[in-house]
Amino acid sequence: MPIQKAEYLQSAVTWQKCPPPTLPEYAFIGRSNVGKSSLINMLTKNNSLAKISSKPGKTQTINHFIVDNSWYLVDLPGYGYAGVSKTQREKWAAMIDQYFQKRENLQLVFVLIDSRLEPQKNDINFINQLGENGIPFSLVFTKTDKISNAQVQRNVQLFKNKMLETWEELPPYFLTSAETGKGREELCGYIDELNAAAGQ
Repeated sequence: MPIQKAEYLQSAVTWQKCPPPTLPEYAFIGRSNVGKSSLINMLTKNNSLAKISSKPGKTQTINHFIVDNSWYLVDLPGYGYAGVSKTQREKWAAMIDQYFQKRENLQLVFVLIDSRLEPQKNDINFINQLGENGIPFSLVFTKTDKISNAQVQRNVQLFKNKMLETWEELPPYFLTSAETGKGREELCGYIDELNAAAGQ
């Protein structure tokens, strides 16, 4: 079912300060400038929900949005390059890692991948770390409208091949475009299924 209503709830710098874990929760993360804010706004049909910036590193906190009063959407800081110090990046990484490990109502992490690029080392490393820690995730390929369908399929296949070097099976994945709305119904439907399985 498409999202009807989404509202900003709060921002936190530690998992302990997140809202009470009473609703299923889905986190969105990706390399800086992967199009995360644009994707969140496309999913919720609210162009002012997540703040969009051309400068990497805009998101610096754990940002909670409540969707249809039934689940939380979480916008996390990007990994990889951001115009901040190494110390600050390490601080973000520790915050995110603690959140993944401790947040008991976290159902799934959506890892955003830029479909225009061949497999990037920091994406693969991040995904492998999720696997090592037993954190469930799915892949969301963004910006599919920026290149041809053949190029998208090629880069997705390259990414899958790279993962299969270390993974026995691949997670679900989605092809999306914040510009055209591609993938919105599929992603919302998938979250509906997970919410149903969680008894929501």
